[in-house]
Amino acid sequence: MSDEGSCSRPPATRVAQADSSLWPLYRPPRRSQAGRLLKGLCRSAGRLIADFGLIEEGDRVLCALSGGKDSATLLEVLLRLQAKAPVKFTLAAIVVQPGFVGFDAASVASFAAERGVESFRVDADILETMQGLGWKAAPCALCSRLRRGVLYRVSAELGFNRLALGHHGDDAIETVLMNMFFSGQIRAMAPRLEPKDQGPTDAGPVVIRPLLSCFEAEVAAYARARELQTVDSACPLCDVSMDSERKAIKHLLLELAADHPHIRSSLLASLGNVDPKSLMDQRLTRR
Repeated sequence: MSDEGSCSRPPATRVAQADSSLWPLYRPPRRSQAGRLLKGLCRSAGRLIADFGLIEEGDRVLCALSGGKDSATLLEVLLRLQAKAPVKFTLAAIVVQPGFVGFDAASVASFAAERGVESFRVDADILETMQGLGWKAAPCALCSRLRRGVLYRVSAELGFNRLALGHHGDDAIETVLMNMFFSGQIRAMAPRLEPKDQGPTDAGPVVIRPLLSCFEAEVAAYARARELQTVDSACPLCDVSMDSERKAIKHLLLELAADHPHIRSSLLASLGNVDPKSLMDQRLTRR
């Protein structure tokens, strides 16, 4: 099955044109609490972008908005970087309507439009596809895979070579621990993910995660200071879709952090400080 499974392939529709005069009206004052928090987030994101070449001169970046605080914060970080960074890039936003009744995709798209960001919407029958494929096994993973397939396709169709996702450092930590505990592999989230199969005329975008060096607490603090309004996902499976494995990891981290406040910082740092020779993977140690 491809990343889109059996989802239909409707085109994206433009919701709003770009208007660079609007962001200065919405950006937080520099000396405000939100302004200081945004500066800190941009400092971390900017360093990650430079270290891994996430955004380069002339790139066209499409930011995926979900209605949550993470992707909303990411968009404002990218807007500030776009205005301040020496590298010039185009920024747009997209929201996927997955077929969840009650999900207000228009409000999510308007968040970007109000800030002068060109915005798009694409309707996808993700819920119907999940039900047809047997969603009960791993609904969150399946939904994520289907959404990703839609985003990959639409990014390519619209001519964007970068797809920005709002994952933060806590997501990376939880992912590597889940894979170690339950899948028997050391695998985390990459700041920059190249498309696996690039055809000569249908290459997918490079996936970038600029907030991966920021912690969820930092993102949440900024969202509170900005009074960012989130949009309910309206997922009809939410009561059963929060998998027990991720819940267990979150609970474990909370318990450990109570006695070791810097444990998240240490775990995140370890993802960039790997000693291959100390591991038991023959592909790394074979001479």
